[in-house]
Amino acid sequence: MSYYDDLNDSNRRRPRFTSFFTIVALSLVSGLLGGALTFGIISTLEKNKQSFSNQELTINQGTNPPINISNGTSTLPVVEISKVVGPAVVGIANFQSRGGLFGGSDITEIGSGSGFIIDSKNGYIITNNHVIQGAERIMVSLADGRNLEGKLVGGDRRTDLAVVKVTDTSNLTAVQIGDSSGLQVGEPVVAIGNPGGQKFARSVTTGVVSATNRILSIEGESSFNLIQTDAAINPGNSGGPLVNYGGQVIGINSAKNQEIGFEGMGFAIPITDAMPTIEQLISKGYAIHPALLVNIDSRYTEEYAAQRGWPAGAYVASVSANGPADKAGIKTGDIITKVNGIEVDNSLELTHELFKYEPGKNIIITYFRNGASKEVQVTLTELKS
Repeated sequence: MSYYDDLNDSNRRRPRFTSFFTIVALSLVSGLLGGALTFGIISTLEKNKQSFSNQELTINQGTNPPINISNGTSTLPVVEISKVVGPAVVGIANFQSRGGLFGGSDITEIGSGSGFIIDSKNGYIITNNHVIQGAERIMVSLADGRNLEGKLVGGDRRTDLAVVKVTDTSNLTAVQIGDSSGLQVGEPVVAIGNPGGQKFARSVTTGVVSATNRILSIEGESSFNLIQTDAAINPGNSGGPLVNYGGQVIGINSAKNQEIGFEGMGFAIPITDAMPTIEQLISKGYAIHPALLVNIDSRYTEEYAAQRGWPAGAYVASVSANGPADKAGIKTGDIITKVNGIEVDNSLELTHELFKYEPGKNIIITYFRNGASKEVQVTLTELKS
């Protein structure tokens, strides 16, 4: 399974494994595992964390009521959606230092993506973490033609979410956040973003909710049950909004299947599931996730396991001393196969299951050791992004 970042309109493949061992973020996470489809993260790049300590989080969203699509006029609903939501969609450019002539160093735009304003009073913008990852400078392009310096409030690679802030908040328009928990298959949706950068800024595509509760083996996206849509999503759309026919944002466009022969398979993070992390990033500058505090060897695949007659699962490469797993008796070499009875075949599936729980919760971990399966209760701790 491979996927790409959009870097100045050229595809860039990420390494299959980020390191010899993958740190199990909340228990693990990272490393891409083989699969049947080819998926693409559709934009760019965290670093440079700037912490804003808000005393109390109040997101000043757009106040427009849901669009009435049966108002008896000849205006098409997508036209109205574009008028209402389009001004809140922004372009985000990621600048990083690159070697220049004669041994010098130049700061260059290495990628771009999309975002949308969720708080016009305070200038908060949602995007994907992979859009701003590694950025030394962030530029935000507004619908009115302004280009503003953006500051990273907080980013979280484990959910692929980030919040950027602009200080010039004059004449900003914010989206209205909807409820993605009740989405129905076949429901019409609209995607708005910047495929290919500013040249095609605020492009509008339409489609339907093709499916819900999709799981992808991509770090960040694997943490959620994703929305699948056939609305066209292209490189540069990452971080842009997926909008329902009430003009409300119900998803954050993040990935697509780009395997040859497949079309119209885009994926978005459900906004209702994303907002708790977004609110943490705004109020704290970081997000907190549940953790086992173990390292997972991402080279352990189903094929490798089958050759040795072992079960598929997450292979424990090391265990943090006095962490939850260590206290529960999990050891290096164990293979975690289930979380509360739900099977996990790899580190990303383990993360997906762990993300269903809060730090401090007790869960049952099933693991394989010396030819036998064992169960143990583990109290999850917390890990900061």
